[in-house]
Formats: sequence, C-alpha cells, structure tokens
Amino acid sequence: MYIQLQPVLSILAGILILVMPKMLNYIVAVYLILIGVSGLMH
Repeated sequence: MYIQLQPVLSILAGILILVMPKMLNYIVAVYLILIGVSGLMH
C-alpha cells in the first residue's frame, strides 16, 4: 500500500509548528527539502 508522502508531511509539519512555534524556520526548511527530494525521486 503506497501512501502519499506530501500530505503526511504537511500534517506532521503543521502539528509540529503548533506544538513548537519557535521551531518554525527549521520545520519549514526540512519540509521543503523533503518535498524537493521526494519530487526528484519520482
């Protein structure tokens, strides 16, 4: 069963930002890098 990675990452990033607002920059940066890497892989 293949699960779409992008929506799962979006939900996780949103939850992390709500829990740790000070980590916003790092969470957004990691999210964008992961989306970019997953885009290159497909």
